[in-house]
Amino acid sequence: MSALAWLSVAVFLGAYALIATERVHRVAAALGGAGIMLLIHATDAEAAFFSPHTGVDWNVVFLLLGMMVIVGVLKQTGVFEYLAIWAAKRARGRPYRLMVLLVVITAVASALLDNVTTVLLIAPVTFLVCERLAVPVAPFLIAEAMASNIGGTATLVGDPPNIIIASRGGLTFNDFLVHLAPLIVLLMVIFVVMCRFLFRKAFTHDPARAADVMALDEREAITDRKLLWQSLIVLALVLVAFVLHPVLHYEPSVVAILGAGFLVAATRVTAEEAISEVEWPTLTFFAGLFVMVGALVETGVIEQISRAAVEATQGRTAVAATGLLWGSAAISAIVDNIPYVATMSPIVADLVNAAGGGEQARVLWWALALGADLGGNATAVGAAANVVVIGIAARNGTPISFWGFTKYGLVVTLVTVAVATPYLWLRYLV
Repeated sequence: MSALAWLSVAVFLGAYALIATERVHRVAAALGGAGIMLLIHATDAEAAFFSPHTGVDWNVVFLLLGMMVIVGVLKQTGVFEYLAIWAAKRARGRPYRLMVLLVVITAVASALLDNVTTVLLIAPVTFLVCERLAVPVAPFLIAEAMASNIGGTATLVGDPPNIIIASRGGLTFNDFLVHLAPLIVLLMVIFVVMCRFLFRKAFTHDPARAADVMALDEREAITDRKLLWQSLIVLALVLVAFVLHPVLHYEPSVVAILGAGFLVAATRVTAEEAISEVEWPTLTFFAGLFVMVGALVETGVIEQISRAAVEATQGRTAVAATGLLWGSAAISAIVDNIPYVATMSPIVADLVNAAGGGEQARVLWWALALGADLGGNATAVGAAANVVVIGIAARNGTPISFWGFTKYGLVVTLVTVAVATPYLWLRYLV
């Protein structure tokens, strides 16, 4: 690698160390790292702000912005309090039952929507229900972030890397359902069992609190029914447009911004109220992270790492699939999986074509998707959903540290990727 490439690696590792150790605020670390990358010419303004491959992913930023505004308006109706009471009553006040209910809902919703939108919707409910039952909220938020990443792996629209893979590999929505959804159902069953042990200290049952919750009428929580119906109609239209993306050809970010703008314009909610719930530090952190990772792409670092891993497989499909699965999981744990998949997908396309492009060769696409999506659970910055959840937690006065998330994420990632390995071998390679 060139001297500039090595220097960009040093800057990235330094910023990442600051984020991991929390010596400085993660936003300061990300923006500082991005600034240094620009200063040393590892990237430039054109690549950092306008390139679809190495710049800030404005689709992600504006998707988050639009959904944060919609969620902020919904919050004023009392619907999250309604859902919190409903969920607590269905779980009969038992914390573990509640976690199972919330993570299953999160996983299913993440398969139909994108995982970031799902955690934006489920997090306010989680805060309210945990407050009602007097249980710590952090374990529930961490479990939901991980469930969103696992559930989002099942479909083409569930996780942004899947969209890139589908486009490059000529894969359809049904291809993802047939090839990945069965494994994801198994992984969710395993994850639900793991939650019982990983977060066991959070499952303190308070009979008095549970009885109080069971006596509540969730319908009384709704404070503005007109605004609720207006918000739900807009949200439903936004979600339908997400699902119909292959037909409508509107990016999710455009749909989210249109929905947010229409909701604010058509209701009594003021612009100030609408943007008060926006997680500006989270959006800024994403921008800095995108610039830093884009600099690694610009200097050829990620491509060299990817090519070295591919060359090590020496054309053997089984070895290549295993290497892609574990290598993608490892890299996606420390860098955002969107630019990684964008960089890796042309190499995988060449490998698939060289292997004949048949069903067995297409296992490489599934290995890339599983590694990139499941690997995002390993650390606090491995996936967009993780960063959003941590930002929401900090905003609500219950911060989740980098290691507070990662100590659970590493375990979940190791187990899920380990289960995915024999699945790929038995279904496609044996």
